[in-house]
Amino acid sequence: MRNDRVGLNGLKQAFDEARFGPQRTLNLRESLPTADQATKRAESWLRQAQVARAGEVLVITGRGRGSDGGVSVVRESVNALLHVLRRRGVVREFREHTAGSFVVALAPIAELWEAPRRRRDRRPAPAEQPPSLQGLDGETRAMLRHLAERALDALGVKDTSEFVDGEMGRQFTAIVASIGADRDNSAGLRDAIRAALEQPE
Repeated sequence: MRNDRVGLNGLKQAFDEARFGPQRTLNLRESLPTADQATKRAESWLRQAQVARAGEVLVITGRGRGSDGGVSVVRESVNALLHVLRRRGVVREFREHTAGSFVVALAPIAELWEAPRRRRDRRPAPAEQPPSLQGLDGETRAMLRHLAERALDALGVKDTSEFVDGEMGRQFTAIVASIGADRDNSAGLRDAIRAALEQPE
């Protein structure tokens, strides 16, 4: 019976490797992190996978056989994180795959800034361009302006000129806060903006 179980587990693992591959699999079980380390690593990895438009990914936590009471603190922490990231527009849905893993469907990147917007008044207010945008290179700025204009248009704002600077600042702030992008990392910022622009309106 034990050999049958080992065989089935090996077969399931082979299917998972074929389905997700190394690029779409986060194996937290291998490094034996603390709950806090696992949560930070999982959040960073999931946000990067969202920007890369990975779609569906596998997060392996382990089932906690060696943990106190047989409950994996890593699994519980990651489960709590997935609920938070769903509210924040990073995760669309997730489900238990095995007792020690989750399959996570990532949300389109545009939901990163739609999630907080849904909790606020959707009317934009005029604002001056924040100084934080001044250091951006021309290409990144142009892409950010396009994204801001598209967001305002989606809200039904016909004359965007009055609001576009404020919306650019809001979009920029949301990107940096959501994916941890460094304002000096122009390529990373452009990747995130490009991913949002390529989402269907």
